[in-house]
Amino acid sequence: MTEFLVALGMIAPLYNLAFVLIAVYLFVKLFATRQTGHVYLVPWKLIFAALLVFVAEEVLTILRVLDIINIPIHINGFFELFMIVTFIYALLTLKEHVKVRHL
Repeated sequence: MTEFLVALGMIAPLYNLAFVLIAVYLFVKLFATRQTGHVYLVPWKLIFAALLVFVAEEVLTILRVLDIINIPIHINGFFELFMIVTFIYALLTLKEHVKVRHL
């Protein structure tokens, strides 16, 4: 059973990148649609930036697993911190936009 878990851990970043490709396609379709009226896209752009950081993190993880690069694993924490801060900032900008629009 442990060999299966090791194999799953090695292939999981590739599955993550496959799912991210679907998400990137959906973001491209969102940004390419003709917007009628005022559409507030700033939070979506911030989330897209966080998604791109996730892609960079996964690529580094794959390169580390394949022994192409030798980067300490704690570097991933900086990527995750940036993503969490970006998500929180996106929520706060949306909250501020909704509060201003309803005044």
